[in-house]
This record gives sequence, C-alpha cells and structure tokens, in this order.
Amino acid sequence: MSERVVPAAARQRRRPTKQGVVLSQELIVETALRLIEEHGSDALSVRRLGRALGADPSSIYRYFRHTDDLLLAIADELIGRTMRPWRPTGEWLADLRELGLRVHAGALAQPRAAALSAYRVTGRAYEIQAVEAILGVLRRAGFPDPEAVRIYHAFVDQALAFGALDSANAALPRAAREAEAQVWRTVYSRLPADTHPNIAATAPHLVATMRGSSYPAAQELLLTAAAARLREIRAAHGS
Repeated sequence: MSERVVPAAARQRRRPTKQGVVLSQELIVETALRLIEEHGSDALSVRRLGRALGADPSSIYRYFRHTDDLLLAIADELIGRTMRPWRPTGEWLADLRELGLRVHAGALAQPRAAALSAYRVTGRAYEIQAVEAILGVLRRAGFPDPEAVRIYHAFVDQALAFGALDSANAALPRAAREAEAQVWRTVYSRLPADTHPNIAATAPHLVATMRGSSYPAAQELLLTAAAARLREIRAAHGS
C-alpha cells in the first residue's frame, strides 16, 4: 500500500460494493487478521485484501491511508480483544496477573499478527485504554508515579515480548515445533554428568518444563518483585 490520503469525511462507504459488501474499518481489520494468519505478512496488500473482501482494492483507501495505518489498527484491535472482557477487581496483583495472561493468550490466538505488531505503539483507543487502566491499577495500589511508570513499562514489555516470542514459535510448522521440543529429550537429557554436570542434574526438569512458555513464571517473578518494592515504599512512609 502506498500513501494515498483520503479525507476522513469521505472514507465511509454507505452503499454496498458490486459484490454486495458494505465496507467498514472493522470488516477490513477482521479480514486482514484472517489473511495474516493464513498467509503471513504478505497478506497486507491492497490487491489481496480487495479480493478477500469482494471489493475494489482502491476502496480500502477510504479507511486506511497505507499498509502501516492498517497494521496499527490491527495492533490496536489485538489490544482491544484483551481489554474488552477484562474488569479490574481492586486486587492489584490479581488484576495485573490476569491482564498479563490475557495479553499473552491473545498473542497466541493470533500469532502471526502478534509477531508483526507487538512492538508497535498505536496511540489509538484501545492502547490508550490499556495504558490508563494499568497505570490506574498501580497508582491505586500505592506506587508513586515514577515507580508506577517503571513497573508499567516492565510489565507491558514483558507480556508483549513473551507474546511475540511464543507467537513466533506457534507460527512454525507443527513438525518443526515438535522437532525442537524433542531436542531437550534427545540431546540435553543424554549429556553426561562428567562433562555437563549442571545439565545432567536438571535434565528431568528441563524436559518437563522447556516445551511450554516460561511467561507465567517470569510474570510471577516480576509481580513478586513489584510487591516487595511496594512493601519497601510503605515501610519508608510508615504505612
């Protein structure tokens, strides 16, 4: 997609296309997400989107100026899928734990799209809602503003990074994933203790745990550190 700006007021198409499709930003984003999961990043082309939508490819410019504009909308929709069902309970650790796990699960549900968009900053509605909500959880818990921002940054980057990492793995062909998972059993568990004592001692645990994501454990370490920091802050202020 090349840059081709259409005034915002002229972007919406009220009448169906020749194929009977009434276009909208939501429909285009949903279709793009489906195509990305089927075909990868090459799906983000005007021609392929138009064909999938049954619409003239040029009509997509009524809603998105170029490919990157559409990619940011896709990234924001993935955030929205995390945020829409989430409701804070007032228990800050539980709220952050659930939200982080939702972010990670959302990435695995759309692995190719997540790998394309996890590192982007959209500045759009759902991202703004997420930033506001997470900072609110931390500030209400009692973190001073600099600490709230520091923990927010680490929390979000961790969830997105693990989401992208595990999504990239999930996007591999199944045979490749299975072959890599078996390396822990066929290679590491057979290394001799005289040359690799640490691997040999922990081999059963490596085989048992390395097939899955370490995100839940990493998230717990981060939240435990955040809780310890909050206790330090409260002790310093005598509360």
